[in-house]
Amino acid sequence: MRGTDVDGAGEPGGPLRVALLSYRSKPHCGGQGVYLRHLSRELADLGHAVEVLSGQPYPELDRDGIVLTKIPSLDLYRDEDPFRTPSLGEFRDWVDVLEFAHMKTGGFPEPLTFSLRVLRELRRRRRDFDVVHDNQVLGLGNLGIPRLGLPLVTSIHHPISVDRRIDIQAARGVKQKLGKRRWYGFVAMQSQVSRRIGPVLTVSESSKVDIVKDFKVDPRDIDILPLGVDTRIFHPRGERTPGRIVAMASADAPIKGVDVLLRAVAKLATERDVHVIVVSRPQKDGPTEKLVRELALGERVRFVSGISDDELGELMASAEIAVVPSRYEGFSLPAVEHMASGTPLVASRAGALPEVVGDAGVLVQPGDAEELAATLRRLHDDAAERARASAAGLARVQERFAWPAVAKATVEHYRAAVAQANYLRLAREAE
Repeated sequence: MRGTDVDGAGEPGGPLRVALLSYRSKPHCGGQGVYLRHLSRELADLGHAVEVLSGQPYPELDRDGIVLTKIPSLDLYRDEDPFRTPSLGEFRDWVDVLEFAHMKTGGFPEPLTFSLRVLRELRRRRRDFDVVHDNQVLGLGNLGIPRLGLPLVTSIHHPISVDRRIDIQAARGVKQKLGKRRWYGFVAMQSQVSRRIGPVLTVSESSKVDIVKDFKVDPRDIDILPLGVDTRIFHPRGERTPGRIVAMASADAPIKGVDVLLRAVAKLATERDVHVIVVSRPQKDGPTEKLVRELALGERVRFVSGISDDELGELMASAEIAVVPSRYEGFSLPAVEHMASGTPLVASRAGALPEVVGDAGVLVQPGDAEELAATLRRLHDDAAERARASAAGLARVQERFAWPAVAKATVEHYRAAVAQANYLRLAREAE
């Protein structure tokens, strides 16, 4: 299939051949994987030829015809064996050596090493695509993509500099703080690349402000395009379980605020019959598991992971109350999914959450377990307020967040990037 590629072939407005890049694509609990999954499906439904190029963990794709090209790393951070030492036979080339050395010295190499591997793949196949869409890789290899004659569009959901600040603030002692600084060393590379790669898509005004402030990207290069929700999965499903609170967040990342939620539930559990289910897999004997023991929550808290889409939709629709306790969010797909499930939502007044939730949920101060406990208590006791919040959330989702509309708007950005690349090519030829 030929699209409106930079060689001028194909019909303007016709189908495009799109390469979607993602260095890791967890299907359920990682925002990058969720975004990739839904966007690829909707682009294919619009008639475009979509190929996903991803490192581990690989995405789940919803539609026949979407090609998954695996760009394997050494998979040094796999859930069952994090920070592993590969056997000698696993090393294929110098990029693998760089990846392992980077990990052994405390850094996180995947954005850099994936970008180098995918540039090599695109160099070999540059005539196979009309446009490349980077899903927040921002590695140095990305700078070579436009030099291949391939138009590039980049999504930055939020700058990871925010995660870095929060993690360093939460670290205890000089050694831990230095370790966090080394881990987040890739952020300086992402900042440098983001200023040089052309058009950027982000998901909220809050994220745009942070990208401009932290990465120094020209605001004229950034367009806001909110994310969507899959209402086939996330919708009301009837009866709810009394006293159930549900959250979907990475348990051991301070930025997600699961510690605040657990402290609030511990305060509430002494006087109300409540329990919390967190969709996450905490690190074995890590900070979250230690906090659960310290608070003596016992059966009041449960963590679930590896569940199917339908099981996830049922769980989120079974809750009386949903919580997004994050200290920061660039957008928060879980917040939209909770609202689409008709679940009354409590969210932090942090990052883009006020922008996403509007007046359809209850906003609380991030990090304040006392206020969160008081809000949960009030909602638990007031069925009328829960019904109001449920109806408001459903209405907001129907008005603002739909994946087909996101895909159509994204294609317009692709076409603009293709047109700009053609213009620059013709200008060079005319010189």
